[in-house]
Amino acid sequence: MTTEAPLEDTLYEGAPSLVPGLGSLVLAILTVGLALIYFWARRGGTTYRVTSQRIVVESGLFSKKLEQVDLYRVNDFTVERTFSQRVMGTGNLTMTTFDKSTPIVNLVDLKTDVVALYERTRRAVEAAKEMRRVRMLDVEQA
Repeated sequence: MTTEAPLEDTLYEGAPSLVPGLGSLVLAILTVGLALIYFWARRGGTTYRVTSQRIVVESGLFSKKLEQVDLYRVNDFTVERTFSQRVMGTGNLTMTTFDKSTPIVNLVDLKTDVVALYERTRRAVEAAKEMRRVRMLDVEQA
């Protein structure tokens, strides 16, 4: 009997938004676009990829760092969309994990519907846990 690994579907792939909020937009306009150079460098060559099995964050302009967390290790989500981000169509998704090397995964300034991404990722996390038969135990200490 052979067990085939399930296909890995990409739920999101992209980089942080160059102009994530109204303040950034105003600054870019006031500096006749020169602030965009700073915003580009601040992104640090970061790219995000969320699949049905893992989260991959690659960062670095010259030297690259690759962080990967399997979805079954995700414990909790936080969606943050400030007023400025809502106007610009961006947002942040933070995930708390049981991964020792990456306990918190921050996907910031995503140029996508962050709430919809959260819902897709949450379903993928549940499916990954079910596939690996991972169960969460909530233990209270006295």
